[in-house]
Amino acid sequence: MGSWLVRILGAALFGVAGWQLGNIVSRIVYQREQFIPWGLALTAVGVLAGLLASPFVIIRPWRQVMGHFSSISGGTLLAATLGLLAGLVVAALVSIPLYRLPGRLSWAAPVGVSISLGLAGLWLGLQRRGDVHAVFPALSGPGQSGAGARGGVVLVDTSAIIDGRIADVTNTGFLEGVLVVPRFVLDELRHIADHGDPLRRNRGRRGLEVLGRLRRDGRITLEVLDMGVSSDSEVDSQLVQLAKSMQCPILTTDYNLNRVAELQGVTVLNVNELANALKSILLPGEEMRVNIVQEGKEMGQGVAYLDDGTMVVVEGGRRYLNAYHDVVVTRVLQTAAGRIIFAQLKSG
Repeated sequence: MGSWLVRILGAALFGVAGWQLGNIVSRIVYQREQFIPWGLALTAVGVLAGLLASPFVIIRPWRQVMGHFSSISGGTLLAATLGLLAGLVVAALVSIPLYRLPGRLSWAAPVGVSISLGLAGLWLGLQRRGDVHAVFPALSGPGQSGAGARGGVVLVDTSAIIDGRIADVTNTGFLEGVLVVPRFVLDELRHIADHGDPLRRNRGRRGLEVLGRLRRDGRITLEVLDMGVSSDSEVDSQLVQLAKSMQCPILTTDYNLNRVAELQGVTVLNVNELANALKSILLPGEEMRVNIVQEGKEMGQGVAYLDDGTMVVVEGGRRYLNAYHDVVVTRVLQTAAGRIIFAQLKSG
């Protein structure tokens, strides 16, 4: 119903514009206004163009504008409004003597001053929005506590929710502040939970269970941002744009999203990088006892794993498969996939 109402209004506006354009053409061709043929033809073209183009000219830009405003905190809107009003008040005072200028300058100069000072006040208000957030903390909303700051706001990606380790991190008390889940992330999670593939369906349901755990955890605040994603945008790109507008980091395990966000200047909190950073640090020369469970890629190598999943490549360990043996660390290799420890059998 709303779409058809916009089409009708657009058809009326475009039809009036076509009618006026027809009058102009008639005056040029016939030296007088004449509805037929130019007025009728251009009015019909305007009505048809309004019916077809109104959703693209009005509805889509309106949705994009409203989606952008929905991601702006109340404190930022208040700061911008106060700055704009201050600029217009100053412009009104400055423009009083300008109305005495001759000719068109009597209205053109005040209009120019009002636009210039209004925009200047708007810019100044946005620059000083931190003061408004300090006076009205309840209006600050998500994203104004500083990107990545302890106790700040973090946007949560679908992959991090499904991964589930964020619930364990919050239980330890290392993560504080507000976790913000946009509604389009919840929609994506719900679609995964309703998928026909049992594996994807189980992953989606696991993500919903993780959100339930976070909601019940009193040490962390979980908020849902009521913001959908437009039909012509991907969830990842929308999440990056939202993080830029809110000035807050993204919590994810998605490698591609990590790289795209970093290229656009958005801070990323990658759960996998956190897990790798917390793995045991072993130095060359240290000794340990490992269970060699499989063969390595090279001749005679055996492979073991530590409790945190770190791979240990044991030179000459192939003959000790499925057995515990003492080894000595020779070197540690850090890769994009994680840390690999190379060791050799302890002699004696």
